[in-house]
Amino acid sequence: MEDRRIRVLIAKPGMDGHDRGAKVVARALRDAGMEVIYTGLRQTADMIVNAAVQEDVDAIGLSVLSGAHMHYFREVMGLLREKGATDIIVFGGGIIPDQDLPVLEELGVGRVFTPGASTQDAAQYLREAVAQRWQAQGEG
Repeated sequence: MEDRRIRVLIAKPGMDGHDRGAKVVARALRDAGMEVIYTGLRQTADMIVNAAVQEDVDAIGLSVLSGAHMHYFREVMGLLREKGATDIIVFGGGIIPDQDLPVLEELGVGRVFTPGASTQDAAQYLREAVAQRWQAQGEG
């Protein structure tokens, strides 16, 4: 794993125009040594998944502040299954109620970082989750 950098796509699905948190996370992950692709605002699930597959990322981070998190996570997870890309780790952040976290976990979302979470926690989570994935796949 030492000679391979973790590749992460950070995306803002939907019409939410607030991307400060996504940019902070993107910069923190980059500063932690990861290669980060930020897709920008107003992305559809299809655009996000296509970019993730094309860029051969290890993880997708969705930032959702609009309250439509269940829709977007469900749609992204479904499209990843359709494209045979279930090896891509999906995590997220934003304004997400605690009662939705178990449902997101059932969908296959690896981790959700809510307001106040540390960017170091996100970087550490990705290091561990991607290392486990690479080990299971015999990569790295």
